Amino acid sequence: MTETFDYSLIDWSRAQFALTAMYHWMFVPLTLGLGFIVAIMESIYVKTGDPEWKRITKFWMTIFGINFAIGVATGIILEFEFGTNWSNYSWFVGDIFGAPLAIEGIMAFFLESTFIAVMFFGWNKVSKRFHLISTWLVAFGASLSALWILVANAWMQLPVGMRFNPETARNEMVHFWDILFSPMAVSKFTHTIASSYLLAAIVVIGISSWFLLKKRHLVFAKRSIVVAAVFGLITSFFTILTGDYSAKVVARHQPMKFAAFEGLYVGQRGAPLIALGIVSSSPDDPDNVNAKDFVFKLEIPNFLSYMAFQDVNAFIPGIKDLMEGNEEHGIKSAAEKIARGKLAIDALAEYKAAKTAGDETKLAEAQIILEENFQYFGYGYFVDDPTRLVPNVPITFYSFHLMVALGMWFLVFFAIVLLLVYKNMLSRSKFWLIIGIVNIPLAYLASQSGWVTAEMGRQPWVIQDLMPTMVAVSRLDANAVITTFILFAVIFTALLIAELSIMFKTIKTGPKQGGNQDV
Repeated sequence: MTETFDYSLIDWSRAQFALTAMYHWMFVPLTLGLGFIVAIMESIYVKTGDPEWKRITKFWMTIFGINFAIGVATGIILEFEFGTNWSNYSWFVGDIFGAPLAIEGIMAFFLESTFIAVMFFGWNKVSKRFHLISTWLVAFGASLSALWILVANAWMQLPVGMRFNPETARNEMVHFWDILFSPMAVSKFTHTIASSYLLAAIVVIGISSWFLLKKRHLVFAKRSIVVAAVFGLITSFFTILTGDYSAKVVARHQPMKFAAFEGLYVGQRGAPLIALGIVSSSPDDPDNVNAKDFVFKLEIPNFLSYMAFQDVNAFIPGIKDLMEGNEEHGIKSAAEKIARGKLAIDALAEYKAAKTAGDETKLAEAQIILEENFQYFGYGYFVDDPTRLVPNVPITFYSFHLMVALGMWFLVFFAIVLLLVYKNMLSRSKFWLIIGIVNIPLAYLASQSGWVTAEMGRQPWVIQDLMPTMVAVSRLDANAVITTFILFAVIFTALLIAELSIMFKTIKTGPKQGGNQDV
């Protein structure tokens, strides 16, 4: 009997989680990056003893604190939603997903919360060096917190280090280190952290540019820009390198997502990289899988194959290959995967029945069939509609290319800022100061685009190949989810407005007077 799904409930549950995640991610990147920028500034203060650096540190520490508080509030709600809206998922992942989050709470968040009080209230109460150590520990604690959350997310994209227990219908951790150091976890953590550091540098430069345009706190602004631009230039290189590594990992372990990145419907050797394009096809039309799926495209020959596999002639499978199969390249069709997934689902049901009946022979047979086909378990739920295995190609394509383009632009921008600083021309370059301010929303757009790329590109999976989103959702009334979606939208928007209001007021007031005066 085919299971029926309430797609209205599924869509609204996804929308609610996406809403919470995107609001949460508005605060987190700035916190992650600003923590280290503040620590660097305080290190300069301790080294030089210049009170101006103390004033600079305290101002950016205030901006850090505003974001940290609201980021924590949205993050807690996000974790609760796993139990309320995604209870089937929470059960299926067993101890695997919960372990990294528990470590995050015990280790990382404890580290942050312990030393953040010293960081904010310990001035003149503890020694300079102890206060500096506390600031660095808060910065490392924030990144450590991100590590465990990203490890959990990476496992959803590449489930490793586990085994499925048919007795409980749960996945259980077998190799913790395989989960922690999986290529997906490494790429997700390094790229996300680097991009967050980059965003924080852009924000510091943008706010400081505003002060220069207003001809206020000039020493503060110039010094802040120098630190942020150097930090941003280094982290932008790291962002590009880790992004390249991340794309390689996706090409190997999530080929459907990789095909969606480039709008590649038909696989080919020497696949070109689409530098710029307008997608014309609909991913929901299974017949529209030909080589002319762009209204316009500017491509770099062979570069996609080289980027993914360091071979200009490497074969990159397209959506058609992944759906219809490609025997020459050993790619199974969606139909075959669905059939094997259905075998695994049926075998699990037979295992439970045999267990209840005490039939050891059938129990053993069912377990063998389940283990042989478990890697395709999730495909068994797509018997009636295989086209749902294809993600939304236009959204994935545009978000990916927007993220990449902005990342390249920020690298150029940091270099230009440092050149202007070197030539002592920045404060007189009104154009580049305005660009510095404009870059702030662009940095957030790039950051959000990265998450849209990662999460939309892997749909319809909540756990790659093992559990589709439609199975993971709690069996709730769709109207209840719609109601909470509206409530969350109102509350989160109010929090964002409050946060921006406090931040704008803090920026308008500027750093407290003291130390060297403006020149």
